Amino acid sequence: MSVARTGPRAAALCSGLIALALVVPLGAAAQAPSNPSLNAQLLVGARQGDLAQVERVLAAGAAPASRNRLGKTALILAAEKGNLAIVEAMIKGGADVDQASLEGVTPLMAASYAGAEPVVKRLLEAGAKTDARDRMNKPAMVYAAGQGHAAAIDALLASGIDVDLAYEHGLTALMWAAGQGQADAVRLLLARGAKRDLRDDRGLTAAEIARQTHHVDVAEAIARP
Repeated sequence: MSVARTGPRAAALCSGLIALALVVPLGAAAQAPSNPSLNAQLLVGARQGDLAQVERVLAAGAAPASRNRLGKTALILAAEKGNLAIVEAMIKGGADVDQASLEGVTPLMAASYAGAEPVVKRLLEAGAKTDARDRMNKPAMVYAAGQGHAAAIDALLASGIDVDLAYEHGLTALMWAAGQGQADAVRLLLARGAKRDLRDDRGLTAAEIARQTHHVDVAEAIARP
């Protein structure tokens, strides 16, 4: 239909239909609890932490790969809330443990950011990739270190990640933790053998980064032999 040739009333109607087509899938179809779609019910159940609903709709044929308007699967929604029971149900239901959101966030990244160590461990057991990166070019370890989640860091290290692996801009997990003033994470990383003298692409060590961000106590802890 050509808007230019059908007059203002037809143009307004056309615009309204286009707007409706855009709005409905993003809102009601993707998230509303009353939506009859099994896939929508799966996403709502995961978001609300309703294990019974998740198990019911999976058994009824809901697709584990279903995503909401942000591209988040039920597994991601459960992982970011640290809901191990739903994570387990999704894995058993055939969910892809590496399926990412539109922003490139994987379930492992979501769990690492949340500090949900049991979920981190379960995802790793299920084969989740530790080297995946989101649109910010950050992997799960960077999120765990930056948020100071020592237990999640330890689980990631136990999977075989090099404690001194340098990420974007030459920043190691120790540098990320130091820059955010995460004392517990810094202690854990040092205990696991993180090197104090490595430098990022600006030439700064973890201790220098901590001082630069006004975390003097963390800087002193790193500098201490």
